[in-house]
Amino acid sequence: MIDNFLKQKFFNNTVSDYLMAIGVFVAGLMIVWALKRLCLNYLKKWSERTPTKFDDFMVKVIEKWLLPVIYFGLFYICIHFLKLKPILMKSVDLIGLLLLVYIGIRLLLSIFDYSIDNYLIAKKKIDLSKQQAIKVVLTAMKIFIWSLAAVVIMDNLGIKISPLMTGLGIGGVAVALASQAVLGDMFNYFTIFFDRPFELGDFIIIGDYMGTVEHIGIKTTRIRSLGGEQLVFSNTDLTNSRVRNYKRMEQRRVVFRFGVTYDTSVERLREIPEVVRRIIENSKDTRFDRAHFASYGDFSLVFEVVYHVLNSDYNQYMDIQQEINLNLKQELTARNISFALPTQTLFIAGQQPTQ
Repeated sequence: MIDNFLKQKFFNNTVSDYLMAIGVFVAGLMIVWALKRLCLNYLKKWSERTPTKFDDFMVKVIEKWLLPVIYFGLFYICIHFLKLKPILMKSVDLIGLLLLVYIGIRLLLSIFDYSIDNYLIAKKKIDLSKQQAIKVVLTAMKIFIWSLAAVVIMDNLGIKISPLMTGLGIGGVAVALASQAVLGDMFNYFTIFFDRPFELGDFIIIGDYMGTVEHIGIKTTRIRSLGGEQLVFSNTDLTNSRVRNYKRMEQRRVVFRFGVTYDTSVERLREIPEVVRRIIENSKDTRFDRAHFASYGDFSLVFEVVYHVLNSDYNQYMDIQQEINLNLKQELTARNISFALPTQTLFIAGQQPTQ
């Protein structure tokens, strides 16, 4: 009686075939359940005791993504104990492919998200512009990965993707030509992001324009000039220009000149470089380089001085230069040395020279 019942067929499979498939599936579920209770619970407790977050992330990945794959794999194995119609087997294969592709992509993106989040946590002082750039890169990567997955799925569905890719290629070329400037600025944005010639808050000079970087966007970069107005540059203009970044200047080299009158004696002229050296060496955050009687000017004897300010702050440089100028005026006045003024001497025949 039981043998006859087991040999009865329903949809080309006997009752014993169905029982076998169900038995294997139930046994597999029990094994997976036991492993989950033993191994996964142990891993959870172990990860809670460790200071790192990576093991917690891996436990979540196993629980969220690996277990569904195991369950479907168990179901897929049991299905093959039965004789199903080709269209049903193809449907099961397609569902399996979709599930594997989906879970694989989500797993890959989870790793990317975890890596990016940990990078942002490690760089606590990372500015908003960099966070925005990272999100843009991550979004572009997600779009590319999902597009690649769609192509793989369509290929397995029997859809001829060659004509489709050709059409998309032609359309892409047309769109690229129409938006060449926008795409150029976008790619140059990534150049600025990865190469980092300047950052938010840097004081830069581009040609005749200068100011502090306020915003680095996908298409444009905005700079606040010294006059207060906002200067907007396309990213392509910036990458094609020579940019001077004063924020990264560790020290400032200063060259200045001054002139004394031609009636200054040679002895006094010899004293001037030493006077300048003492003034600069007594100034804070400076390093003296040289001071020389450089040339004969049209109306003065020209001295050239070179020194270094040991930081990049422009206001401090101006304070130091002002103090040097005041001390130099005081020292030269004490020695009866006069700064030269623009003068002309006229020689008239039969008369004394007149100034």
